[in-house]
Amino acid sequence: MSAAAPFPSPEHADAAPPALLERPEDGVAVVRLHRPEATNALSLELQALLSRMFAELGADPTVRCIVLTGGDKVFAAGGDIRSMAGVGPIEIHQRHTERVWAPIQHCPKPVIAAICGYAYGGGCELAMLADILIAGEGARFCQPEIRIGIMPGIGGTQRLVRAVGKAKAMRMALTGRPVTAQEAWVAGLVSEVVPDGEVLATALDMARTIAAMPALAAEQIKEVILAGMDAPLEAALALERKANALLFASRDQKEGMQAFIDKRPPVFEGR
Repeated sequence: MSAAAPFPSPEHADAAPPALLERPEDGVAVVRLHRPEATNALSLELQALLSRMFAELGADPTVRCIVLTGGDKVFAAGGDIRSMAGVGPIEIHQRHTERVWAPIQHCPKPVIAAICGYAYGGGCELAMLADILIAGEGARFCQPEIRIGIMPGIGGTQRLVRAVGKAKAMRMALTGRPVTAQEAWVAGLVSEVVPDGEVLATALDMARTIAAMPALAAEQIKEVILAGMDAPLEAALALERKANALLFASRDQKEGMQAFIDKRPPVFEGR
């Protein structure tokens, strides 16, 4: 794996950045949360940096899959409570977290979350923005905001209910109790559970597989699944048909089908 590259904000150019960007191999980028002293709490600086990283990675044609991780002990233990404790409603509103998180939410590239340890509060909400969630056996997921008098504010009610259904979402949000990785898998919150020591390797192997696929097809699959989730079935099926037809204009479709006929490995160009 290549060395981690800092992506510092201009005002903290000399400080350790709260997130690192790695390019372990062609087509794959790794975004690593890097606030070990604060269990990767999502400070305003970290959120802004993640926003910039995903905006640039989403527009980078050399990136075909992104792995988001927090390390081997903790994914992210929630929001930065100190930055919220004395804040009023107008300032909270003016932070416009929906704009900050938009580049992650709308990233056109497949995103895999590699989750070890706690994914609490904002950390759970961040993980739910990923397309595929790989959790270690020791991972824990929680929306504990009710315990400090607030509620999830960056998707923790709406994405959670869409992932696990009303009954389980209500239990998590109203009690603030964590669920285990196995419980999260049964509920449909995570895609796969693996031994803690294999989380990042599993995520990277999956990212390598996806990066080797035709990039246009991967982007269209992601776009149609997400757009169709809340659409009526007939409208979603229409989106699927049009996206599928569009791919027949790509070079990769021609190459993929010809390679299948020729019984040889395809060489995809992303066009």
